Parts: sequence; structure tokens; C-alpha cells
Amino acid sequence: MGVSTSTPDQGVAVVTVDFPPVNALPVQGWYDLADAVRAAGHDPGVRCVVLTAAGRGFNAGVDIKEMQRDTAAGGHGVLIGANHGCAEAFSAVYACEVPVVAAVHGHCLGGGIGLVGNADAIVASEDATFGLPELDRGALGAATHLARLVPQHLMRALYYTSRTATAAELHAHGSVWRVVPRGELLAAARDLAREIARKDGSLLRLAKAALNGIDPVDVRRSYRFEQGFTFEANLSGVADRVRDTFGTPHDAPHGAPAKEG
Repeated sequence: MGVSTSTPDQGVAVVTVDFPPVNALPVQGWYDLADAVRAAGHDPGVRCVVLTAAGRGFNAGVDIKEMQRDTAAGGHGVLIGANHGCAEAFSAVYACEVPVVAAVHGHCLGGGIGLVGNADAIVASEDATFGLPELDRGALGAATHLARLVPQHLMRALYYTSRTATAAELHAHGSVWRVVPRGELLAAARDLAREIARKDGSLLRLAKAALNGIDPVDVRRSYRFEQGFTFEANLSGVADRVRDTFGTPHDAPHGAPAKEG
């Protein structure tokens, strides 16, 4: 359990996240993920990073159970830690010195959208679903990253309803590179990574920096702006009221697991 890195192909590092049962990451998990991606990108022998996950789905966001235990005890340390940890992990993917290919299966929710929205390319399995059930969980955030995957009005509709989009739908919008059967996902992601890794390593790093430099939106600043409203929701008590209903059958987010953590 945790975050691990392997190098199955020349020039390619595979960072794998594994937090059973649904890959809802605790605070430390987000920091560990950030460290692993940064280390892989900083390795001069790596020219492309594949970000993947074990288990039922790619990512279910933050560990709400961990947050509820903390708030029940009268603290906000987990909330602050999760917000900083997510920002660190999203930034690590975006600022990775080499391209990052996200290999997505099953659910990709909440913080998962922050990761794939900041990746350079996405390969998804046929069963992958993407969404932000934040309003069902007493939170806000990552609209910045969902807006990189779908057009503006669709992003807003998905955000307000907590509904999900399929891999095929994102492929039609051009944000998913390939959609493959689940059993072929990692191989397809590694195929793309190997193709990228055949380029000159120094030139790839310059290309990544150049593309980030011409991005029309400062994703880090935009996401931090969103997080301010998450703090407001928590301080006002709205977040706790919504989170307390999380996990009940009639309140489970569209496409999300019934429980986390």
C-alpha cells in the first residue's frame, strides 16, 4: 500500500498509487505522490512518467473518513493538510520536468481530476469515469482541472450536478488520447510513454517548460483560489452538514464508490 515507482522501459518511470479499497488518499499519500512524481521527473534517465493506480479505480479524491475523524475532534489539521497535499500533488504533475501520461481506470473523482487535468496526456480504460462530486461531499475545487478536460458549459453542468463523464465522451472532446479495454490500459500508456521517451531528453524538458509557459491559465493560482471557498464552506459549517450525509445510498455521488477510506 502507498506510492511506488518502477522503470519497466528505458526512459520511462511508472508511478503507481495503491490505497485500498478505492484510492481515497490520506494527507500523507498526497505528499508521497508529489515526491514520487518530482523524483521521477528529476531523474536524468527518465524522459516520460506514467501515473497509474492499482485496485478498483484510479482515484477517489481525499480520504473523507480521515477528515471526519479530525473535525469530530474539533480540529482542521486534516482539512488544511489535504488542501496543501492536493495542491502539492497536482503541482508536481503539472511541473514535472518531463511529460506525464495518466493511465486511468474505473473512477477518477475529486483529486483524481486534479491529477489527470494537469497531466500531459491521458490513456483511459473503457470503464473509466471522470467527475467532481465535490458538492455532494461538502467541498469545492478542481474545476480548474475539469475545465482542461471538457468545454466550459459542460464543466459547469458536471460540477453542479456531481455527474461523471465517460472515457469515450472525453475522447470525443479530445482530452483522452486513447480508450482501451481495461486489461490493455497499462500497455497502451507505456506505448505512448515509450514513443515520447524516444525524443531527446534535453529537448523534451525544454518542450515541457515551453508548453507550461504558454498555458492560458495559471492552474496553480486558479486552484488555490478555489480552495479559499472550501475553507469558507468548512468554517461556516456547511461542509460538515453535507459530509455527514456522505456514504448513505441516496446521497452517494454519481459514479462514486459508496464509501471512502
